[in-house]
Amino acid sequence: MSGEPVITITGNLTRDPELRFTSSGAAVADFSIAVTPRTYDRNTNEWRDGDPQFYRCSVWRNAAENVAETLRKGMRVIATGRVSLRSYENRDGQQRSELSLQVDEVGPSLRYARAQVEKASAGNAQAAPQYQQRPQATRNAPAGGTQGDPWAQQTQPAFPDDPPF
Repeated sequence: MSGEPVITITGNLTRDPELRFTSSGAAVADFSIAVTPRTYDRNTNEWRDGDPQFYRCSVWRNAAENVAETLRKGMRVIATGRVSLRSYENRDGQQRSELSLQVDEVGPSLRYARAQVEKASAGNAQAAPQYQQRPQATRNAPAGGTQGDPWAQQTQPAFPDDPPF
């Protein structure tokens, strides 16, 4: 929908993602992210934590299965999606509001961690972009002086999944 704001948040998962399937078989992973805004106080030369914000998140289809397999409670993640505010009345009759994020992209933050990325398996490849490896150009080196010339040597592509453009 065009009117929904798109945001990117960075925070910690408050629980393991829960994977479920709709009656039509579509995978959905639900999880929540806690975000604590920080500001620098120039008077005290200290960082101050603001009030935490909790986002209820959901991601669909192949991404949902990947999230459920790889992300865990406590991990620092970066998520991008469409945000909305939902108001409801709790069991005690009090009005409550909840931020929700319909996630388009999510992954681990690499600021304080490392990750080993794998391409999705064939079962999950439907939504993954398919790229063909570019054919390697053959170069004819000029006669003489090719041994000391690093530019005359053929190189492998930097990434085997380079886009075709």
